[in-house]
Amino acid sequence: MKPTDTSEKGLEALIVKHLTGQPTLDVAAGNAVQSSVGSYGIGGYQPGQPHDYNRDVALDVVKLLAFLQATQPEKVETLELAREGIKRSQFLHRIQGEIAKRGVVDVLRKGVSHGPAHVDLYKFLPTPGNASSAENFAKNLFSVTRQLRYSNDEAARSLDMAIFINGLPVATFELKNSLTKQTVADAITQYQTDRDPRELLFQMGRCIVHFAVDDSEVAFCTHLTGKTSWFLPFNQGWNSGAGNPPNPDGLKTDYLWKQVLAKESLANIIENFAQIVEEEDERSKKKRKQVFPRFHQLRTVRALLRRCGTEGVGRRYLIQHSAGSGKSNTIAWLAHQLVELKQANDANSAQFDSVIVITDRRALDTQIAKTIKGYDHVASIFGHSDSAEELRGFLRKGKKIIVTTVQKFPFILDELDDLGSRRFALLIDEAHSSQGGKTTAKMHIALSAAPGDDEDDEESVEDAVNKLIESCKMLANASYFAFTATPKNKTLELFGERYQEGDEVHFRSPPELTYTTKQAIQEGFILDVIKNYTPVDSFYRVAKTVEDDPDFDKVKALKKIRHYVESHDKAIRRKAEIMIDHFTAQVIGKRKIGGQARAMVVCNGIARAIDYHREIGDYLREIKSPYKAIVAFSGEHEVGGKNVTEADMNGFPSKDIPAKLKQDPYRILIVANKFVTGFDEPLLHTMYVDKALAGVQAVQTLSRLNRAHPQKHDTFVLDFADNAEAVQAAFQEYYRATVQVGETDPNKLHDLKNDLDGHQVYAWQQVEDLVALYIKGAERDKLDPILDVCVEAYKQQLDENAQVEFKGKAKAFVRSYGFLGAILTYGHPAWEKLAIFLNFLIPKMPAPKEEDLSKGVLDAIDMDSYRPEVKAALSMGMEDEDGSVEPAPTSAGGGGKITEIDKLSNIIKAFNDLFGNIEWKDGDKIRKVIAEEIPNRVSQDKAYQNAVQHSDKQNARLEHDKALNRVILELLADHTELFKQFSDNPNFKRWLTDTVFDTTYQPGLIPPNVPPQSGAGL
Repeated sequence: MKPTDTSEKGLEALIVKHLTGQPTLDVAAGNAVQSSVGSYGIGGYQPGQPHDYNRDVALDVVKLLAFLQATQPEKVETLELAREGIKRSQFLHRIQGEIAKRGVVDVLRKGVSHGPAHVDLYKFLPTPGNASSAENFAKNLFSVTRQLRYSNDEAARSLDMAIFINGLPVATFELKNSLTKQTVADAITQYQTDRDPRELLFQMGRCIVHFAVDDSEVAFCTHLTGKTSWFLPFNQGWNSGAGNPPNPDGLKTDYLWKQVLAKESLANIIENFAQIVEEEDERSKKKRKQVFPRFHQLRTVRALLRRCGTEGVGRRYLIQHSAGSGKSNTIAWLAHQLVELKQANDANSAQFDSVIVITDRRALDTQIAKTIKGYDHVASIFGHSDSAEELRGFLRKGKKIIVTTVQKFPFILDELDDLGSRRFALLIDEAHSSQGGKTTAKMHIALSAAPGDDEDDEESVEDAVNKLIESCKMLANASYFAFTATPKNKTLELFGERYQEGDEVHFRSPPELTYTTKQAIQEGFILDVIKNYTPVDSFYRVAKTVEDDPDFDKVKALKKIRHYVESHDKAIRRKAEIMIDHFTAQVIGKRKIGGQARAMVVCNGIARAIDYHREIGDYLREIKSPYKAIVAFSGEHEVGGKNVTEADMNGFPSKDIPAKLKQDPYRILIVANKFVTGFDEPLLHTMYVDKALAGVQAVQTLSRLNRAHPQKHDTFVLDFADNAEAVQAAFQEYYRATVQVGETDPNKLHDLKNDLDGHQVYAWQQVEDLVALYIKGAERDKLDPILDVCVEAYKQQLDENAQVEFKGKAKAFVRSYGFLGAILTYGHPAWEKLAIFLNFLIPKMPAPKEEDLSKGVLDAIDMDSYRPEVKAALSMGMEDEDGSVEPAPTSAGGGGKITEIDKLSNIIKAFNDLFGNIEWKDGDKIRKVIAEEIPNRVSQDKAYQNAVQHSDKQNARLEHDKALNRVILELLADHTELFKQFSDNPNFKRWLTDTVFDTTYQPGLIPPNVPPQSGAGL
């Protein structure tokens, strides 16, 4: 009895046996199994023979002629292909030339014209119930050839395996076996070093994909370029990261040949995923790029199509895909396949009449449109709306696929005819920002069913209110596909999968629709942007410039002084020098990304960005650098007494910024808000941050650096704004799957309404009257008198704290109702009426009068000294756990603050003690920790936050002290001296505890139904 074959050839035989259903002997030894045309095994493939492969044209001629004879015998006769000779040779070279020009995918899809005939080279997948097309598809010859000798120059060289369809090559394989101490890495090296990319079979577009495979992992490459061939993982993922899960029924990688390479699956990839696209390189030259789906993209699109086919219209799906995971391609592939999806109970009827792709990123708007247009079989049904007028026309004409930005959508909704009899698929990019509020309601009214049969009847106020309630809800005639890398709580609850864990409800993106940041980083699809993160401490001293010693609001004055020194010309210049010195030495000098690396400077506002553009430009000229900076901002801004645009300052149109950044001499992009989201530039390597970042904004901003490039091996962040802790917390939330624990309590709306009613700013009859007038289309001057009476009541009857409370709760009600109205199965007319009323009232209510007691402080000081100090680099790691978020809050924020008045001299002393005592090196750090880090961390403690908002000061103090103890314990490793003082010195502990509590305790709202207290004896 022979033992198990654990060699590389054993793996090869195992794969071929599954694909063909036939035991194959050692091809290399000349013992190949002979096969006849049409004899399909379990996997539907035929075994191919190495000697049938014509190396001059890179075709399996036997399989090609067999397919043509079976499907188009008259053309075989017309073109004289049955016999060897010049006619057949000309035809084979014609196919070879077309593949070189168009790529094998296009040749398979469209065939070739030769002489008097057009020859089909592939039969498409059948539509459900179409027996004729099923019979035709079965005539395709899928074959797999072992030990394929591919080279005329070095005839002994062979590939482990190659797959052909009707004689045309589509995939090659190098196989390795870890039991013989070789892995997928060795297969990649073999492709990079032993497979000459000039060989015909390996040239661009000749094959769709090249696979490196072992028994644990799979990698793929779409274009072999020698040592620079870029292989990426093609794995299922394991434990929210890279790799593959253990397989109880076989090898970890058998999904490749059992699922992905199954006949129908491979045909689906060829027809709907693989293609050659044109892109611009860093020199703005067009180059061809072959696209093949990554595993998570293939899994996601197929899972959504499968679920959509069985679940019908009117469902919601949340897709959490990491930034840089190829969302635009995934959206494009899904869009054009949803168009072709048929109803489960009627194979002749489309599931959706139109697919609308909505994005809030104009760059992606164009990118998705370009990707979809690459599938020319959908070009005639596609519309990319560059204007509201075009969008209106596409919807009315029933275009099948429409790509638009969310900014264009609202302008035409009111003018649309009723579209309620039609079914829509809405693909929403970055759902949390483009799906909300009034735009959503307007969109739903436009796309929803007609309000009733008898449209001549005058609509009552109650009918109109009920219609508005329904417009808030998700449409029954639309399915929603929400894509995001950073799902917020509202997105999770609106689109996510609801499931029970213990006694609590959770929401998430289903595992098959989730591709985590952890996996994307481990697989090399994106880079870890917080791995090389360096904070910069700023030390400065200010001086009093007036003789007297005026009083100011201490907290506001300190804030203004901090902003003043950070934006002072001296500080901007010094920071600009640090940035450019670092960029010159560490980025350009070390030839990051092969010497092509770019940098981004992120600033706090347009004015600061313009200041940096000036200072960086001056310093680059001073050091005679060959490079230049670009500034990006929207609109006009005043510089030197005149209004200028970014185009004026850069010397070229705004639309050229992305292309110019790819070209020398431009190496640095200076931004405020523009380009910090939705900007996809793999050459960005370094980011200089001089802006407070936290939460989703931190993730989206820093993720500009994460795009992969074959020569990009790391990134770098230099942070001048002390963001490190907040950035780490933000990335942790989206490192793995993001899960919402708990669901929003709709009864909070009842509570908020009761509280608002109790302030007696309005009478309910006033709400009813205004809503009736509004719905009936009354003139504007009929609404304002009602609102103005309420505004006077707000101003005269409520003190400052009560005004803050009322306005905060009014905003909370409108915000919460806008969200809950979409997910609740029921609606309250009273809620809808109050929301309409408050939407009009809120803008008319003046903000509580609050005198700025810090006014004039900047006129009384001057910068004395400024010194930035680059700290030790941080490599911020993530905890290997899912992110957890709480339901969207329904409570109001804000609240009155206690003003602390102090002398200017004391404020300056406090500022310099905190930031300017540069003689005490350790003292600087301790003061900064006490002044900023500890209060910030304590104030973010959820138990403490809850106590401040919902309990009294005594309970808040108890939670504060617990939170402070936890924070001090966390600081033990970095600040041992501080921990020792806190533990051993009671006086210091008491002082620190009181100081942090005084800094962080800002009582929220007055408890409901408790009147404001003022005066003794109340």
